[in-house]
Amino acid sequence: MARADKDAAIAELKDEFQSSSGAVLTEYRGLTVAQVRELRGNLGETARFRVVKNTLTKRAADEAGVDEQFRDLLEGPSAIAFVRGDVVEAAKGLRDFAKANPLLVIKGGFIDGKAMSAAEVTKLADLESRDVLLAKLAGAMKGSLSNAAALFNALPTQTAQLAEALRAKREAAGETADAPAAEAAEAAE
Repeated sequence: MARADKDAAIAELKDEFQSSSGAVLTEYRGLTVAQVRELRGNLGETARFRVVKNTLTKRAADEAGVDEQFRDLLEGPSAIAFVRGDVVEAAKGLRDFAKANPLLVIKGGFIDGKAMSAAEVTKLADLESRDVLLAKLAGAMKGSLSNAAALFNALPTQTAQLAEALRAKREAAGETADAPAAEAAEAAE
């Protein structure tokens, strides 16, 4: 590979590292071209899967300021899924493909500059997608607001019910609504 080609490849990888929200490093040894194409299709718009040269990737990672733990994983044939969208969706896609094709091995990755082990990437894949988590949060907030509205509505209702019960009790006891007012007027004289 010519020096200019290497520099261009390093610059491209550096841009990928800097523009992506995360990257998952895999070993693809033994996968066919058709299987790699299938994996790229499964990842869709959430990630870009690239087979990389380790030496060029290490240089690009150094220039991009990627965590050293991530660079240490660059051993053997490596491919990186650069995540552009939801990190959880990409991790799920890689995990599911790795279950169906055991030759794809997830080595680790980084998200927002923090290195992650293979186990942490798998845990991330077990999370629900960002949209589902946001929907659950919105539902919980709506439920809290509904409870608050019911509580605020209950106070005047209970006060009105209490006043009606007191009026009915006095009426049953033979008192009229004017009786306490008349007693208060007599006492004032």
